[in-house]
Amino acid sequence: MAVVSSRYARAFVEVIIDVRLDPDRALQELTAMTELLKSNPELRTVLQNPSVPHPQKLKVLDSIISLLGASKVLRNFVAVLIDHRRLGQMEEIAEKFRHELNERLGIAEAQVSSSRELGREERQMLEQQIAAVTGKSVRATYSRDASLLGGATVRIGSILYDGSVRGQLRRIKEQMAQG
Repeated sequence: MAVVSSRYARAFVEVIIDVRLDPDRALQELTAMTELLKSNPELRTVLQNPSVPHPQKLKVLDSIISLLGASKVLRNFVAVLIDHRRLGQMEEIAEKFRHELNERLGIAEAQVSSSRELGREERQMLEQQIAAVTGKSVRATYSRDASLLGGATVRIGSILYDGSVRGQLRRIKEQMAQG
């Protein structure tokens, strides 16, 4: 299913770029729609139920789009998902859309875990260092993990940079065991 989700995500990114829609707005709208569907199983059931007439599904969708203040582009995208019975993959498609959009825009997504809350200046310095390593703009999310003991870990895609005290202690232990 990941291949199918990736195709829909890439197609939506292409449309966003072609019609020059603000990428951040498109991402916010898609996220809002995804959260609405996730939190409302009755709505999902109506939109996915084959016995509900297609025009009725589109009326419901139009009402939702209006309430969200979302774009016609999102409306059309969700209508395609309904038509192709892919609404159940909306969360996965939204996640892949975010990754694909960031890739196209040259943005690296970094998940930073630190032993304590980082200040604004520390975050800026860390993001500058990540940008220097990746050659991309950085969009970072931060979390606390007291088990790190000190320092931080940074995950960019599948790569983990471990600058934590816990990581240093583990490396020292491995060196001692080898030598």
